[in-house]
Amino acid sequence: MPDSAQLSRRERQIMEAVFALGEATVNQVVEAIPSPPTAMAVRRMMHILEEKGHLKRKENGREVVYFPRQTKDKAGRHALEQVLETFFGGSLEEALAAHLHSKKDRVSAEELQRLRNLIEQAQQEGR
Repeated sequence: MPDSAQLSRRERQIMEAVFALGEATVNQVVEAIPSPPTAMAVRRMMHILEEKGHLKRKENGREVVYFPRQTKDKAGRHALEQVLETFFGGSLEEALAAHLHSKKDRVSAEELQRLRNLIEQAQQEGR
């Protein structure tokens, strides 16, 4: 699978838009990204992303619809691994602590219980 760390800022914006939408036309991506270039430039970048192996395309009448080659879940796990490694030395504990300390709103009792349940489940599975 291609490495998303090698994408330019604009390519990452396009990929984020396609992931958020599930699948997207060029015009939908143009509407979704900040300060977009022309539709022609986005079309070219999406074609490049297809060549790099990040996107697939399907014909839908006269329109071309692009969708990610990788599932959103798998891409999200990979992105999280990169963030953990880059900013927290691979430590999930430090990342979670930073997130909990930076939250403007208090963590709800339900969220805390879900976190406890996930930790217990991971322990039971030996992770």
